Amino acid sequence: MAQQASMAFASPGGEKSKPSRKRPIDLVHLTRETYGNRALETEILSLFSRQTCGIVDRLLHANTDERVRLAKSLKGSARAVGAFRVAEMAEAIEQAPSDSRKIRDMEPVIDDVRDYIAAITR
Repeated sequence: MAQQASMAFASPGGEKSKPSRKRPIDLVHLTRETYGNRALETEILSLFSRQTCGIVDRLLHANTDERVRLAKSLKGSARAVGAFRVAEMAEAIEQAPSDSRKIRDMEPVIDDVRDYIAAITR
């Protein structure tokens, strides 16, 4: 059985694609991390989507130490999948865990990422 083309390289010319931080998920980065395994890409994105479900509420209600731990975990996961904007925002929370505004500002960015994941994994 032939392996299905990775998400980033599914279109003609995709193999020449450059990483993009403009999209919610950098698919070229993800494809490189998964060696082009489409099933693995889908599984990783699904896990990331589940991880981010409710993360803003958990961060808002967490104490400072928990916020740092949650933000650090989110940052690592986001970098691994290519959700670089989420990673940057999580790092900002990690650096200033008392700033609830940074947490609330992340909510629409996470919503965009989750919507993007849902769209590309159908």
